[in-house]
Amino acid sequence: MKDRFDNDMYAHLNNTVYAMLFDSIVNSWLIAECGMDPFNRNKSAASDSDSTVSQQVGIMVNSYCDYFASVSYPDVLDLGLRVARLGSSSVTYEVGVFRRGEEDAKVVGGYTHVFCARETMRPAEGGMEERVRRGLERLVVKEGAKL
Repeated sequence: MKDRFDNDMYAHLNNTVYAMLFDSIVNSWLIAECGMDPFNRNKSAASDSDSTVSQQVGIMVNSYCDYFASVSYPDVLDLGLRVARLGSSSVTYEVGVFRRGEEDAKVVGGYTHVFCARETMRPAEGGMEERVRRGLERLVVKEGAKL
């Protein structure tokens, strides 16, 4: 966040900034850990032995944000990302927003992606690509796990 205009008129971080933060952390993970390359359909997008370009895109179908306490610029924030639900062609992400050095989440939000075929923009037959699933599985928190 670059300047005081990231705060709303009540000196809270503007609601739109949260959507940007959620989108940034999710897409950074998809690019770095799942081999997705939204910018180039013609070159290798994968970082492993599967060197094909992703034939799918993630389309957001739902989003939410729950506020527990306010933060404001120039607070330094830490974000935590996890997968709350992993389906055959969809994933629900959850992001926790923390003020640096504090344990309690100030905001929790997220959204659901449905992976669709690039050509049709319809849900992908056979589910999401395997390399994407492998990357997302690393973010699944098992029920009862200590966070």
